[in-house]
Amino acid sequence: MIFENLSDKLQNAFKGLKSRGKLGEKDIDLAMREVKLALLEADVNFKVVKDFIKQIKERSMGVEVTESLTPGQQVIKIVNEELTALMGGVESKISFASNPPTVIMLVGLQGAGKTTTVAKLGKMLKAQGKMPMAVACDVYRPAAIKQLQVVSEQAGIAFYADEEIKSPVEIAKKALEKAKVLGNDVVLIDTAGRLHIDEVLMQELKDIKSSVMPQEILLVVDSMTGQDAVNVAQSFNEALGIDGVILTKLDGDTRGGAALSIKAITQKPIKFAAVGEKLDDLEQFYPDRMASRILGMGDMLSLIEKAQGAFDEKQAKELEEKIKKQEFDFNDFLEQMQQIKKMGSIKSLLQMMPGMPKEVKDMDIDEKQFDRIQAIIFSMTKEERQKPSIINVRRRQRIAKGCGLDIKEVNRLIKQFEESKKMMKQMTKMNKGGKKGRRGQGQFQMPTSPGKMKFPF
Repeated sequence: MIFENLSDKLQNAFKGLKSRGKLGEKDIDLAMREVKLALLEADVNFKVVKDFIKQIKERSMGVEVTESLTPGQQVIKIVNEELTALMGGVESKISFASNPPTVIMLVGLQGAGKTTTVAKLGKMLKAQGKMPMAVACDVYRPAAIKQLQVVSEQAGIAFYADEEIKSPVEIAKKALEKAKVLGNDVVLIDTAGRLHIDEVLMQELKDIKSSVMPQEILLVVDSMTGQDAVNVAQSFNEALGIDGVILTKLDGDTRGGAALSIKAITQKPIKFAAVGEKLDDLEQFYPDRMASRILGMGDMLSLIEKAQGAFDEKQAKELEEKIKKQEFDFNDFLEQMQQIKKMGSIKSLLQMMPGMPKEVKDMDIDEKQFDRIQAIIFSMTKEERQKPSIINVRRRQRIAKGCGLDIKEVNRLIKQFEESKKMMKQMTKMNKGGKKGRRGQGQFQMPTSPGKMKFPF
């Protein structure tokens, strides 16, 4: 989970405040001491922590408690606001050139994930209606050009390289000319990295910058390196002048030191975050949403956006009609499961749901069960998928043998499928009942008790 250690420690620090009717200076000092230790353990810059705690204490002591919030809730609200401000306040988007193509130069040390990030960013921009071109300017790392070509093809974006030219500056110039001819409105330049910052690296990047005049220079850093990532960002900004940061491997960062320090130290915003290895796993960085997730408040906006991106509107309407007519079958079940899978891991989705108990968030979910369900359904005949009611004992045995799984797993899936149908039928009836004009009728609430939680895997 993103920032798991920090999130747990901060939530524990505020447990004692929530139930208090009145807070004194001693209560706030005690809570802030815990917050300070949590941030330092998360590898947040010491000066950043010091200023952060000072700001919260000043605001908490002079706060006017509103009628709708307890004093403890008011302090948590202040911490949420200050965390948001610490990470930039509002999201920072890419600035596109008024006269295309927009040149975006990605820089960073070797191993930060620049090449894959170029493809991820290209795919994201393509989905927004742009026509990106990825440019291979790393002529030193073995297979760097081939890697960019492969991931660019996977992302469905244009690719440019010239292996006969050894000058990254010349490659960048030629790529820009090519993009103008082909109509590519965004040029993403993948530059070389080093294991450490040196004059040779910086001079090369400066030469590329002066030759193609990029609209944006984005620094790609590994979030899991904590303060090292902040130091790298500071060095690149001082030598080259960056416009923003892309944090990679954020899904594996349990501490959060880089995300909470970079903006304060460099005054440059975090623009994107890579939260997985797939090409779809790049997200716009929203400081307010990240602050809410750190404090255990969930992130419904991101969850909704993921759902909108994964679910096809036409398919959703067709499914709704099938449910109404009681025609929901295993083909529909598989389709829905695949769309949920596109949204990311189930565990990551649970983290975004506000009010979800910690024991639910921490449940050990076997993501490979998706593959087993798929194998079972693929072992069914066309008729069995369309008419699940005909699947008798003999057919179940054949399905189990066909997918190489125990018949118990086949039985469990069929049972869960029937339960899903029943639940959908009930929800349809509830929605019909909404015509009576009773406010809120027809809404379905997920049970918060772990024992009641049922997943199709």
